[in-house]
Amino acid sequence: MSGPSTATSDPVMTTSDAARLLGVATSTVQLWMESGAIASWKTPGGHRRALMSSVLRMTRPAPSAATAQVSPAAPLAPEFTLLADPPYPVPREEQARLAALAALQLVPSAPEERFDRIVRLASLVTDCPIALITLLTAQRQWFKARVGLKAAETPREWAFCTHAILQREPFIVEDALQDPRFRHNRLVTGAPEIRFYAAFPLVGVNDLALGTLCVIDREPRRLKSRELQGLEDLANMAMRELNTPPRG
Repeated sequence: MSGPSTATSDPVMTTSDAARLLGVATSTVQLWMESGAIASWKTPGGHRRALMSSVLRMTRPAPSAATAQVSPAAPLAPEFTLLADPPYPVPREEQARLAALAALQLVPSAPEERFDRIVRLASLVTDCPIALITLLTAQRQWFKARVGLKAAETPREWAFCTHAILQREPFIVEDALQDPRFRHNRLVTGAPEIRFYAAFPLVGVNDLALGTLCVIDREPRRLKSRELQGLEDLANMAMRELNTPPRG
């Protein structure tokens, strides 16, 4: 199979990347690729590569005979494993979403200007004092980039973004104190005293939302249409960057 032409929303994975995502040995992934259980191709240097969408098919129920031959060496880390009884709403494909996030190896990671630039622009475009790129594990809402907020993360059950990733449209709360879902939330009753929240989900391969680009204000408000469009454009930029390896 020759290397496909693919959008950045379906990133190319090495055998090591796929092994980390699936929780198996690299040699097991090589066997699955060679046997065709994972669709793959060889680079000019002889290395196997596969699309993340092909690798993620191995996490779905009813595995093929090829997958049944070898037991996983180790499960995903607890942070990327679906809780038995999560205290927050979850998407239908939550485990696949967590596995895709784990594969990016961004939680945690050092600040990067390419993401910091996006949140600065989001704050300017919407005139909101707080802007965040959030990534949602099973345990926490972690901020890959932030402006206007000192905290680097919150518990997942506090996250407005948990609700935002349940849909593909912008998620907007004009006044959190008037919303029964959030009026008693610790991020509303305490710092940073959220009143207004707007987010676009960061949607990657297989329609899995890894997190959001969101903006927050301490006063109730609405976004103008041009502000909302600007936020959407920046969310699309953020998703492309999430699927692009760091430069240098």
